[in-house]
Amino acid sequence: MTRRKPPRLVVFDFDGTLIDSLPLVLAAIAHAVEGFGPKPTKEIFATLGGPPERFLVPLLHDVSALPVAIDRLMSFHRENSHLMEPFAGADAALAALAAADVPVALWTGRDRHSTQRLLALRGWGDRFAAIVCGDDFSSHKPDPEGLRAILARLGVAPSEAVLVGDSDVDVLGGSAAGVDSVMIHHGRAVETAVAARAWRMVASPPEAYTCVLQLTGRPAKSTG
Repeated sequence: MTRRKPPRLVVFDFDGTLIDSLPLVLAAIAHAVEGFGPKPTKEIFATLGGPPERFLVPLLHDVSALPVAIDRLMSFHRENSHLMEPFAGADAALAALAAADVPVALWTGRDRHSTQRLLALRGWGDRFAAIVCGDDFSSHKPDPEGLRAILARLGVAPSEAVLVGDSDVDVLGGSAAGVDSVMIHHGRAVETAVAARAWRMVASPPEAYTCVLQLTGRPAKSTG
């Protein structure tokens, strides 16, 4: 598929798209459910989204363990979130988009408290024109409510935006909202039905940044 004009808005997912958090997120979830359910694998990231109250439940043998699992998850994150680093090229890509006067937004399943904490740690607190987190709405990805809220807040039509994410729910949510998606697959197999809804498939975040910058007419080397 070919886009007819440069995007007026780029919407990013957070975990696995801008910050290299997936190994730590998986370790946190494994710590949270230890003794309460099987050890999760990286396949969980295909559908991961929303607050812990939502994504932890299917991993537990007994839902009564949910409060303890959430406490374990939050404790792990508090102690280790400083270890999460941006992917190579993320800072440069955000700066290049700002220089091109292309606003960026964040649509993440992460809760607002930890999102804002991580943004502050990375100096990204004022980078985004709009931020929608996993606990802002009762709906969660792939429901497009959060993405539609971003578009409405910034006055951008779906055809004028591009979404960058790494999970199936990102692509499905973008498709439901009529927004083209650049999907980062991180080398995992993606179901054909999901891949068919992505505008572009790339293997890594730096490739996604290059793709987006090329759409805006910025040189690909800006991601370096």
